[in-house]
Amino acid sequence: MASAAEQMASTMNFGAFSKATELKKRLWFTLFALIVYRIGTYIPVPGVDPTVLADVFQQNSGGVLGMFDVFSGGALGRMTIFALNIMPYISASIIMQLMTSLSPQLGQLKKEGEAGRKKINQYTRYGTVLLATVQGYGIAVGLEGLSLSSGQSAVIDPGLYFRLVTVITLVGGTVFLMWLGEQITARGVGNGISLIIFSGIVAALPGALVGTLELGRTGQLSSVIILFLLILSVGVIAFIVFMERAQRRVLVQYPKRQRGNKTYGGQNSHLPLKLNTAGVIPPIFASSLLLMPTTVAGFSAGTGPEWLTTVTVLLGHGTPLYMLMYIAGIVFFCFFYTAVVFNPDETADNLKKNGGFVPGIRPGARTSEYLDYVLTRLTVVGAAYLSLVCILPELLISQWAVPFYFGGTSLLIVVSVTMDTTAQIQSHLLAHQYEGLIKKANLGGRRK
Repeated sequence: MASAAEQMASTMNFGAFSKATELKKRLWFTLFALIVYRIGTYIPVPGVDPTVLADVFQQNSGGVLGMFDVFSGGALGRMTIFALNIMPYISASIIMQLMTSLSPQLGQLKKEGEAGRKKINQYTRYGTVLLATVQGYGIAVGLEGLSLSSGQSAVIDPGLYFRLVTVITLVGGTVFLMWLGEQITARGVGNGISLIIFSGIVAALPGALVGTLELGRTGQLSSVIILFLLILSVGVIAFIVFMERAQRRVLVQYPKRQRGNKTYGGQNSHLPLKLNTAGVIPPIFASSLLLMPTTVAGFSAGTGPEWLTTVTVLLGHGTPLYMLMYIAGIVFFCFFYTAVVFNPDETADNLKKNGGFVPGIRPGARTSEYLDYVLTRLTVVGAAYLSLVCILPELLISQWAVPFYFGGTSLLIVVSVTMDTTAQIQSHLLAHQYEGLIKKANLGGRRK
């Protein structure tokens, strides 16, 4: 028999949505914030020649710049105020997560609850500013070195003043996006940082679709291949949704406790362990490391060492070595990041303190070993799933020269953010219906 919550969720319709005024305000705020972000991706950094920059970026779009340009919604390719996007904040957050596992002081802050979390968030913001400053200065210096074969430079007036203005502009853009993401999380719907990346990726989809249809019109791609790609995209999305929702529920029991004439506890619960605990972090790290030689070689323009050119050829898109290294990197970072975000010893201690235990497993060290065993098996399947999804675009590019990066990290982010945002909208609707029932119950009680 369905629970009360499931029955209420099944009755949700547009009528319930129209009455949820708080949810509508949150949705409008989220939409307005994302529009502000998209407008900012077209405001250029002062002192940059957009024509020269577009030609130079076209030549280096196959490296790590192309991947980050997808995440920024084209802001990096146009060198706008949001060129760094939110990536420095994500990098700082990952570094802080690693540091909380390595540093006893930060680990203690994590255990202090809300006060400790606020301090860690503040340290993350300081790290974001520091990383954005370093990356902004690197971009400013790199822009001064970019030029066409004709000798025309991408920077109109290079020098110290240009570097200072570029660093201030890019750091200010990143800090503004960090603030905007926090506002979306607090006053909107969904995770603000994820929605900013999501909107940047989705903004590039219409152009990619038009490019694919144009190839079909000119005969470079057959209609059968285009139809196959459409069917494949639906299948991959369904596969990602299924795998992202998959979890292993470890049964946890709590003993009964007698206090006076009343008995407390005795209920069963479960500890959900996701199949893909690491999320999209492994593909991002693995692809960034592999695309770095390609990017450096592209900026060197033949002036670099010979071994760098050889490595670039061997690690080109579609080569067997690149695919093998890509899969190895995904598997490594899956296990590494899972070990960072989930601590079996800490989870086992918390269960023991609250009186919970896994049936058939002794509390304490044995429970920790069991959780580690289960999580390792799940991570093997999760790493295989991520490798399969992320290697798909490489196969499509090498076989049929598909003009867009289908699958991989971009599709994982889009599907994950869509699922998370939809779940939050349903939660708001469910809470609104509960409030309506409570008000009716109060009115009925007063009338009686």
